[in-house]
Amino acid sequence: MKFSIVIPARNEEAYIVPCLESICRAARPYPGQVEIIVVLNRCTDATERIALEYGARIARDDSKNLSRIRNTGARAAAGGIIVTIDADSRMSDNMLVKIDKALSSGKYIGGGVLVTPERRSLGIIMTEIVLWVSLFLSGLAGGSYWCYRADFEAIGGFDENMLTAEDLDFARRLKKHGRRQGKRLTTLLTAHIITSCRKFDRFGDWFMLKMLFL
Repeated sequence: MKFSIVIPARNEEAYIVPCLESICRAARPYPGQVEIIVVLNRCTDATERIALEYGARIARDDSKNLSRIRNTGARAAAGGIIVTIDADSRMSDNMLVKIDKALSSGKYIGGGVLVTPERRSLGIIMTEIVLWVSLFLSGLAGGSYWCYRADFEAIGGFDENMLTAEDLDFARRLKKHGRRQGKRLTTLLTAHIITSCRKFDRFGDWFMLKMLFL
């Protein structure tokens, strides 16, 4: 097995179908080499049934700790490459090919991809600009991460003591781990995920900027 795609999911029946379909498209160059692991977290809807219909493997973790939920999925993985993605996101058709090419080059320890919102407004565009500046300054992007399973395990996966910003902490530790091997962390600019705007829909298109600057 080449790729293991780990998806944390809590009552995601309204979002997970496009996510699963995007993975199936991205997996076409790798027949029989891509597994999907959906980690069910206190689900009471049809998420499990939908995941099984798309051939996903099911793991379970009822904790209120996203790091632990992701790690549960990674421990169940059989693939040599771990890719994390949220249930309300969709990967581009070329994403797995681009990840494979980057890791096979020997230059990169892993990284992320560009994140594109499913809709835009002035508030969302301004948020994107701030995130672009952050990406330029830090080299770290959120939303989806990928690396060899051996390197994921070497750094202990996601820190289960962190309840927020655990993804950026993971990226920083992966970057440090790669530096020891002469490899870089990278954000793929030619692959992307499209993510839902449900938090903007719920809290308003300016909520993230207000959190950052107020």
